[in-house]
Amino acid sequence: MQVGGEVQAAEAAVEAVAGGIHVPYLREVIVFLIAAVAVMPLFHWFRASTVLGYLFIGAVIGPHGFALIAEGIGLSEIGELGVVFLLFTIGLELSWQRLRSMRTYVLGLGGAQVLLCGLALAGVFLLTGLSGPASTILGFALALSSTAIVTQLLIERGEFAAQPGRIAFSILLMQDLAVVPILVMVSIFSAQAQGGDEVNVFSLAGMATLKAAVAVLLILTVGRYVLRWVYGVVARTRNPELFLALSLLAALLTAVATGAAGLSMALGAFLAGLLLSDTEFRPQIETDIQPFKSLLLGLFFISVGLGMDFTVLRDSFGAVLGLIAMFLALKTVLIGLLTFSFGLSKLCSLRTGLLLASGGEFAFVVISGAATGGVLPLEVAHVVQLAAAISMALTPGLAVLGGWLQTRLEGKEGERERNADTLAEGLEAHVIIAGYGRVGRIIGRLLREQQVPYVALDLNAALSRAARTRGELVYYGDAARTEVLERVGIERASAVVVTLDDSAAASRLVRALRTKWADVPIFARARDREHMLDLEEAGASAVVHEALEASLQLSGHVLKAIGAPNDATTTLIDRVRGEVYERQVAAKDE
Repeated sequence: MQVGGEVQAAEAAVEAVAGGIHVPYLREVIVFLIAAVAVMPLFHWFRASTVLGYLFIGAVIGPHGFALIAEGIGLSEIGELGVVFLLFTIGLELSWQRLRSMRTYVLGLGGAQVLLCGLALAGVFLLTGLSGPASTILGFALALSSTAIVTQLLIERGEFAAQPGRIAFSILLMQDLAVVPILVMVSIFSAQAQGGDEVNVFSLAGMATLKAAVAVLLILTVGRYVLRWVYGVVARTRNPELFLALSLLAALLTAVATGAAGLSMALGAFLAGLLLSDTEFRPQIETDIQPFKSLLLGLFFISVGLGMDFTVLRDSFGAVLGLIAMFLALKTVLIGLLTFSFGLSKLCSLRTGLLLASGGEFAFVVISGAATGGVLPLEVAHVVQLAAAISMALTPGLAVLGGWLQTRLEGKEGERERNADTLAEGLEAHVIIAGYGRVGRIIGRLLREQQVPYVALDLNAALSRAARTRGELVYYGDAARTEVLERVGIERASAVVVTLDDSAAASRLVRALRTKWADVPIFARARDREHMLDLEEAGASAVVHEALEASLQLSGHVLKAIGAPNDATTTLIDRVRGEVYERQVAAKDE
């Protein structure tokens, strides 16, 4: 009675606020904001995933919970923009070079995953007595995973740049590309179910592929030459509102273009972000987009929760749970085996399989279209849609399970994997951190936040094991040995950072690197003046004087605390830093 009274009070408050105002979906948005403010602090306090919190809110306030929101179509349509902005920001954080390095996993592993999982699931549905077209559509619909939930989880857990995160995202990109043939398949089967046996399959598939290719080509060619120029023009106006409007337009316009071509809107936004990733405007764009992305993503996840029809669960409890168990287990095994067959470790394969085992938001679109077209019985569609929605809600738990299993299996499998020849298999243009102490960990954190792949080496076994349980690619090994460096892909590395505490070992490492790999950039940390000169003589590309930098930073804080002007303090510190480095370079030359 008390809960019901609170719900009625909340509903009355919403009606009082929005009852006399005729703005589309205003009531739903107000309910969302009230529920978020009331519930999300609890999930934050328990350190639970925000994705799980939003899904819970949707289930509670939706038509199958307390019915504060009668239907979620409006929120779902608005929430899809959250996925668009999420992929836009991910595109901003990547680069063409890194995307090219992922092509084997996007096209090869991703393509194999969609095909194998789709066919395997279709076979299972055929065994239940469904028709061939219905089984095929259901199989390929459930073969796809949730781009929004998985990528958001990876970002929240700081694992996007870790190996399982990069492999999972590569597969998700291919799944977005698979939208076109799956939609074509739904159209063909629907036409046949409605008596259109004369449908030209090749013509329909060809036109859909052509539209998709033209849309992507226009985005990549026109966007490459136009976007930077337009941003330059807008930036010169020094109008922050206009700059924000352009960023929103860039994301939405490309999303609409790919959506109209039959691709996912998120893919278009990703391409727009990728085009802007190497421009000087990237930091400001990321800052402007962040609030929109977070709020709209919350709406999207809530809309998924709204779709959980628990009356179907009550009436078909065994079927729903059995279906969830079946496709979660099947996808985990198949994705794990495929990932392992591409040369990745057992632990990475297991975590990737668990991350991508659940269903995705695209399943609702495909299954609804098939049911409307007469291909799929309506009662079957409701069961599969609920199973997909519940599996999406289980994704955070599957991610936690993957981390826990890695911790448990690390002692048994980790030693063999650390000694394997494929430690850095699949890494391209990555950074190697030699020494993962306090300095190395800070560098690793900054690289993760910028989605830059890296691998670290350290002789502290406990430290490396703890880092690997967090999803970081850290191995026990002596970075001064060239054969160890070869196993972490030194030939493909974009840079090496030397942060070893042992001054002599650091100098030996720099000399070994410069002797065998003359072109790799080497950045080193020096403890004092003599060590700095030794590292520079050994061939380091750049050396940071640890004691000098600490002294300058401390001096800056002191000067600001006693009232010295900020500009004067900054100028003084820069001048002293330059003079010290110049004197040391001159001393080395003498």
